[in-house]
Amino acid sequence: MKQSGNILFTGVGGQGILLASELTAHAQLRAGFDVKKSEVHGMAQRGGSVVAHLKYGERVYSPLIEPGTADIQVAFEELEAARYLPFLHRDSAVVVNTQKILPPAVALGMATYPTGILDELRNRGIRVVAVDAFAVAREIGEIRTANVVMVGAMSNFLAVSPAIFLEVIAEKVKAGFREVNKKAFVAGRDLVHA
Repeated sequence: MKQSGNILFTGVGGQGILLASELTAHAQLRAGFDVKKSEVHGMAQRGGSVVAHLKYGERVYSPLIEPGTADIQVAFEELEAARYLPFLHRDSAVVVNTQKILPPAVALGMATYPTGILDELRNRGIRVVAVDAFAVAREIGEIRTANVVMVGAMSNFLAVSPAIFLEVIAEKVKAGFREVNKKAFVAGRDLVHA
């Protein structure tokens, strides 16, 4: 568990990446870290790539993560894990949702979805934690909590207590979704042993 580092959140529009990065940033702040965060939405509303950079530590001056320096990647979709491979290094950990969202070219039959993405990451010495966040969220009874399942899984790699994350969820998530998101966080956390 590092006292400083950075987290790259990657996925496609509509997966709740921005809420996941927001919850993580607030939990890190509450744990006493300085935190900087930046988001790139791109064509998010059309299912395009979304990325959020988050740095934390005693003192942080810029939110942007340089290629080759990401400590943790939270990939909400397998292909997005591969898309940001240049940001990873041999000691990186990738928490990846095994859900596949077909890019337009694949959906239209003009390309094929690559296979063996997770094996390729492992072959490069990267620690891969595969999570079927969608299935876990479905079991909980609210598929829209898959993003918080991912936050729970990723939280195992941080020096922030689960209680802090649960407090942040209670404050930042709308009242009608608080309890189910708390369950999603705990279920995600229970899937991983860092």
